[in-house]
Amino acid sequence: MKHCLYCDQLYIDEVSWRFFLGLNEETTLCSICRGSLQEIHGEICHCCGRPLSLFPEKYRQDQLCYDCVRWEKEKNWQGLLTKNRSLYIYNDHLKEMIARIKYRGDAKLIEAFQLPLKKLFKKHFKDYTVVPIPLSEKRHYERGFNQAELLARLLDVPVMNALVRTIHEEKQSKKSRAERIAIKHPIFRMVEQQSVHSKNILLIDDVYTTGSTLRQAALALKKAGATTICSITLAR
Repeated sequence: MKHCLYCDQLYIDEVSWRFFLGLNEETTLCSICRGSLQEIHGEICHCCGRPLSLFPEKYRQDQLCYDCVRWEKEKNWQGLLTKNRSLYIYNDHLKEMIARIKYRGDAKLIEAFQLPLKKLFKKHFKDYTVVPIPLSEKRHYERGFNQAELLARLLDVPVMNALVRTIHEEKQSKKSRAERIAIKHPIFRMVEQQSVHSKNILLIDDVYTTGSTLRQAALALKKAGATTICSITLAR
């Protein structure tokens, strides 16, 4: 019997042939909580990883969603973020899980995502240098940890804190899409320019909303000489 990391209910791992062969993966969430997470699968935007089935075909161009088409039309942002891949759709259940981690200090809950994160990393980005999106110093002090760095540490690979956030802003969740995209000033700078030169970089963050934060980070990395910049987020 185990306690679910989210609801704290006791549960037993499902019994299958994989169980008897010792091939079952270690679970940390009960079947109800796992089932409430909507995995992203099927046809997705080649850039941001958004499920293309969620909106009409008129809002896409070839294999890109309309959001990414607009980003790629902006001269300053063209080609900065090669691709993002996310584990889950940002539904109410995942929104509550992330809120509990970030705003109620339940850092232990983040371990529930280790196995799927590692699978995604090994499938798409195993040779990339991992860089978490940093918090401002004030936000880090308030929270006590950086959730993006905790996610990055779950991959069991070296993590490079190559970026620092230069300004403290209102929480991104409180900004509209237009407000996020309208940010023109750099919000990240490099800790050490040579640390990412000629490397493929994988950014880690919790939620991809408009892609503004990831592209701002990619801009700083590209200026420092990074070759290819991609990202993994929990939610899209």
